[in-house]
Amino acid sequence: MGAGLIGIGKCVPSQVVTNADLEKRMDTTDEWIRTRTGIEERRIASDDMDTSDMAFAAAEEAIQNAGLKPEDIGLILVATVTPDRPFPSVATMIQDRLGCVNAAAMDLSAACAGFMYGVVTAKHFVEAGTYKHVLVVGVEKLSKITDWEDRNTAVLFGDGAGAAVISEVSEGRGILSYELGADGRGGNHLYQEQYIVMNGREVFKFAVRQMGESAVSVIEKAGLEKEDVDYLIPHQANIRIMEASRERLGLPVEKMSKSVHKYGNTSAASIPISLYDDLAEGRVKDDDIIVLVGFGGGLTWGALCIKWGK
Repeated sequence: MGAGLIGIGKCVPSQVVTNADLEKRMDTTDEWIRTRTGIEERRIASDDMDTSDMAFAAAEEAIQNAGLKPEDIGLILVATVTPDRPFPSVATMIQDRLGCVNAAAMDLSAACAGFMYGVVTAKHFVEAGTYKHVLVVGVEKLSKITDWEDRNTAVLFGDGAGAAVISEVSEGRGILSYELGADGRGGNHLYQEQYIVMNGREVFKFAVRQMGESAVSVIEKAGLEKEDVDYLIPHQANIRIMEASRERLGLPVEKMSKSVHKYGNTSAASIPISLYDDLAEGRVKDDDIIVLVGFGGGLTWGALCIKWGK
């Protein structure tokens, strides 16, 4: 038996910040943002909602959705670059709040590719028999490291959390293949000093190339063809990057997940948030072949090919 996702959860703040709201505070327009990024609005956490609060809410729902109890979880992995503080980790904070008394816990940092890194790590622990159930959370409060005077980055990011429980699934289902990668030479294109700093042109070129290559790679590793793919869930960073990945796979528009217009770029949370919405709205069904693919600062990337279902 292989490992797969048996439960999923989501948390996004209630506060919506639209492009029109940003027009009032910086030199930009709704049309400029929409045509270049596909973003129409994003969710921004209040001052009294931190990263661990969103992680907790998403994780609690994922455990319940999996039909498990907190004490069933053996390991908690939280992918984030915006922890509440350098330590203790967000993972240990939510371990306590959830009541996962039997779980080891740690954070990992791979920026927007973090959820992919977490799921692959969980897969190996489950398949080795080390842990029966692993909780993986992708969560960011990017608003606290966003320079709201920089119109090139401020329009892009949002806050949120997505979580999944990784466990054994029935034969033939689950994670069929994966790819993880990094190229530290590009680290100076996307990084944090006090705020997020980005060379948009270089990140765009990297993302278009790498997302397409990684998606094709995991399909081939799974012994499948592009035509076998039922659905694509790309990192929700920019609609033009996402469309390039879809076109590389030859998929119609309706076979690509799209939530960037509602949430913006939520980094490590973007793929699980999109997956949550797709499942809720019936776009992903049992036995569908789905490809998840993302990229992030580091530079990092990751992709999964999954046959959906328990």
